[in-house]
Amino acid sequence: MADDDELLDRAFAALADPARRRIVARLSRGPATVNELAEPFAITKQAVSKHIQVLESAGLVTRTRDAQRRPVHLNPARLEELTSWIDRYRLVKEAQYRSLDAVLRTTNQQE
Repeated sequence: MADDDELLDRAFAALADPARRRIVARLSRGPATVNELAEPFAITKQAVSKHIQVLESAGLVTRTRDAQRRPVHLNPARLEELTSWIDRYRLVKEAQYRSLDAVLRTTNQQE
């Protein structure tokens, strides 16, 4: 459990940075090299590489080797784990709102 919490902390901390979120958004369209990922940013390629390292240590991206290229890939399984964690609490809140709606409907019908 502590390992899961630590992974969640690392992933959400990584996504707290807007540049990293933009990198994730770009990678959702397909793999890209560091040079391709750096194009839209007004920061150095080294800075982009550091952002990628943070995302990689959080398990959100992976790198492969393709000849001279080292494309970065989004890790959809890791993103799914994050959305599952969020959904667990979203579903609880939705159930509470449905219960409240039922009470309000009953109250309105009695008036």
